[in-house]
Amino acid sequence: MSDQHQPGETPQSWEEMLRSMLGDGADEVMAEMRERGIDPTALGGPPDPVMMQYALAQVQKMLSAEGAGPVNADVAHDVARQVAVSKGDPSLTGKQAKEATDALAVAELWLDAVTDLPPAGGTRRAWNRSEWVEATLPVWNQLAAPVASSVSEALATVLRDQLPEGIDDGEAIPGMPAGVLHGLGGSIDPAQMMRRLGSAVFGMQVGQAAGTLSHEVFGATDVGLPLLDSPDTVLLPTNVAAFAEGLDAPIEEVRQFLAVRESAHARLFTHVPWLRSHLLSIVERYARGITIDLDALESQVRDIDLADSDALRSALSGGVFGLQNTDEQKSVLLNLETTLALVEGWVDEVSAIATLPHLPHAIPLREMIRRRRAAGGPAEQTFSTLVGLELRPRRSRDAATLFSIVARVHGTMGRDAVWDHPDLLPGTQDLDDPSGYLVRREAAENEHADVDAALKEIFGEDMAGDDQPADNKGSDDTPAEQDGPAQQDGPAEKDSPAEEDGPADGTKGEGRG
Repeated sequence: MSDQHQPGETPQSWEEMLRSMLGDGADEVMAEMRERGIDPTALGGPPDPVMMQYALAQVQKMLSAEGAGPVNADVAHDVARQVAVSKGDPSLTGKQAKEATDALAVAELWLDAVTDLPPAGGTRRAWNRSEWVEATLPVWNQLAAPVASSVSEALATVLRDQLPEGIDDGEAIPGMPAGVLHGLGGSIDPAQMMRRLGSAVFGMQVGQAAGTLSHEVFGATDVGLPLLDSPDTVLLPTNVAAFAEGLDAPIEEVRQFLAVRESAHARLFTHVPWLRSHLLSIVERYARGITIDLDALESQVRDIDLADSDALRSALSGGVFGLQNTDEQKSVLLNLETTLALVEGWVDEVSAIATLPHLPHAIPLREMIRRRRAAGGPAEQTFSTLVGLELRPRRSRDAATLFSIVARVHGTMGRDAVWDHPDLLPGTQDLDDPSGYLVRREAAENEHADVDAALKEIFGEDMAGDDQPADNKGSDDTPAEQDGPAQQDGPAEKDSPAEEDGPADGTKGEGRG
């Protein structure tokens, strides 16, 4: 394009700089700027050298970050902190911190009465938004890493033809200001440079998502994923107060209700040992299966100034994922949605039972949180651009109904026993028909018991054949055989009160009998 500057040439006005950066898309972008009240032609003379130097330093920092991994954690951290404090993030007062930790302490007492899962056992904390970002950002980086790696490789592939094979650190390259490579040392591999740039840009994406989420969350667990390695429970008093402003319920009730939900999540993630790794591995498996649409990526970055990280970040946010999901991808996504719904459904049901005797507004607060989780927010939409999926428990109401039915028939112990093993978790069929879940589970358990009995009989005969002379071996087996029925009778007697409860509420109890 004739009106674009050559590499290293200094633009003489803001309009010239924008045209140099945006290429064919400059007119459209500047028209949108004018609609928003910003006229590039009225911004005066050449861009401020100080601003240009700052931008140059930022790009140099990104390109010199060796071994940053798929997501540049430093960039993610800086952006997340900036977004977290963008609307103010004052330190908490002693009063705010005490109110939050006291609410979490009361929550544990209420939950003790309605679930057999014990308290998480961690520290009760009150955080501002910046503290939440610091604590949760490592998990966000981990979740975004598979897609970030694919995008960086794709970016290097797409831009390979636009860059020379070897670039010296004093050389100007198209789309970047003169001197951007100064000080990086020697000849630079363009592909490696693009990987570093992709890592930095994805770091910006992760930081933007985490920083935005810090304005929406109430604790460390309400996005449905375990974001902490520790069993701590957390409340963000600033966000709780902002949420309570638009409600009829007093803030004390709102705070206590949210504290119960946070503590219930923490109990589940702590005392169901496989759940945390199960959820995170599902997200990772889905993300690793995403493909990058190289044609879409090339069209979006073709005319972008590589020095403009915001423009590059926007380009990578739009439609570069190949979302033609395979059957395996669809299965993984369904598994994730079901597991998220079960987590939210259990927490929803347990929290409602725990708060109903104490909080007059427990029912409307429950409904408010249900709708809020189902609708999602800006941060969840941002996260969907990072890994190509939304973290919304679409069927949490069905899951809550299922846990309610199990509790009525088999009590709280039976309800919490649903989490005993991932293979025993309810599936989509169970959410479609919660009332039939117990019958299907009992049939599956009976089938497993028949297989176990057959294996025991086979291996028992083999063992007896190997030790024919040992009479004492047979006598040792006798008590074990006698103990078998006694052990089978134990659970039947334990379940008998739950079976008596079944007919009282109209639920079939003969499935257990």
